[in-house]
Amino acid sequence: MRFLKVDPSFVKWLYYGMHIKRWLLLLLVGVAIMGLGFGYFLREVYFSYTFPSWVYYGTLQFLPRYIRGVLFVGFSGGLILFAVWQLNRSLLSAFIRPGNEESLVNIIYNHRYLRRGPKIVAIGGGTGLSTLLRGLKEHTGNLSAIVTVADDGGSSGRLRRDMGLPPPGDLRNCIAALADAEPLMTKLFQYRFDEGTGLEGHSFGNLFIAAMTEVTGNFEEAIRETSRVLAVRGQILPSTLTNVTLSAVTDDDEAIHGESQITERGGKIKKVFINPENAQANPEAIREILNADMVIVGPGSLFTSVLPNLLVDGIGRAIEMSKALKVYICNVATERGETDTFSVSDHYEVLNRHVSEQLFNYVVANSNIDHASLPEAWHSEPVRIDHVGMNGAVIVAADVVSEENRYHHDTKKLASVLIGLFYQRREIDQKPPEAQRAREKAAVS
Repeated sequence: MRFLKVDPSFVKWLYYGMHIKRWLLLLLVGVAIMGLGFGYFLREVYFSYTFPSWVYYGTLQFLPRYIRGVLFVGFSGGLILFAVWQLNRSLLSAFIRPGNEESLVNIIYNHRYLRRGPKIVAIGGGTGLSTLLRGLKEHTGNLSAIVTVADDGGSSGRLRRDMGLPPPGDLRNCIAALADAEPLMTKLFQYRFDEGTGLEGHSFGNLFIAAMTEVTGNFEEAIRETSRVLAVRGQILPSTLTNVTLSAVTDDDEAIHGESQITERGGKIKKVFINPENAQANPEAIREILNADMVIVGPGSLFTSVLPNLLVDGIGRAIEMSKALKVYICNVATERGETDTFSVSDHYEVLNRHVSEQLFNYVVANSNIDHASLPEAWHSEPVRIDHVGMNGAVIVAADVVSEENRYHHDTKKLASVLIGLFYQRREIDQKPPEAQRAREKAAVS
């Protein structure tokens, strides 16, 4: 059987048209009634006034009336559709940003599609979280990023010490990842000064957030306003509003204080903890987790990006209580000084030991492993997949690594796997018990 290939833009046009057809139909009825009234008026004029000879040809009276009717209706219909289209462009011009070459149909379709996407909460920090968000924003507009505030190095650390601010660096990366602003604005937000007394090493985005905090008087409000300026898809929340410090204990029982010191020391880590230990979670973050359809933890540095969020009082408990689908994304490569020689189960065991057992339904791990692909200077290796001690969590092995940089995830691959997992799981959950048992029986046989 041969199937007709349909242009996706035409499908989108139909989708958009279905939502405006009632108002377009009402408009056409109004125009038709007005035309009927105008026709009565012309009829009276026709019988009471003698028109010049050119009117006979100008009004196509030499053609049969049904042909004239079809021509006039077709011409007027085209004018109406063109007018409605241009009216929509004028009304929506405020939402179309300069330099955006995307068609109006795609903009409207994507807006409606993303608005109906699942409510996803992503928890983490560093480059891993921003990589994840960049891919997910193409699938849903209901995104919430819960970000660690334990960073004390670089520009963020200096602002933290000098101004008493929570470190804005990871929050800035997430804002840039979810921004719908023109590329130049996003590039400016990520710009880092290479020179200048007091400016060297600072990111413009960090300084912008610091200035916005002074203007609004509140760090949370500063993040909200910065997100609004950059047209962020979703919301970005610090995991806690308390000024926390990350500490670690090595296998040699050496205590290390400060996230940057843990990374630099490079000792094998036995456990990490935050000070103060009773730092309360951001209430908005708890609310988002409890209302989520899917909660994703990672990817990112296990001890310095992922765990600082889960150790905040209330975050881990909220994940346990949430009815959402819970997924942990394991890193594609080990990290020197943190996860040397770690396998997938080693990552998961650390999470169980620090937070709770059976916290996640699934663990996404990279299956595209090439041991010769990582530069020797990184002192890293691909994370091995094993199934030891997973405590009921299912490992989803998929190709999620970036071919350009095999030390990182590929944003599109990872997002596709996660969205596919969500809809597959929802389809299974919605099946009646008999269908589920039949499916399981078929799988076993």
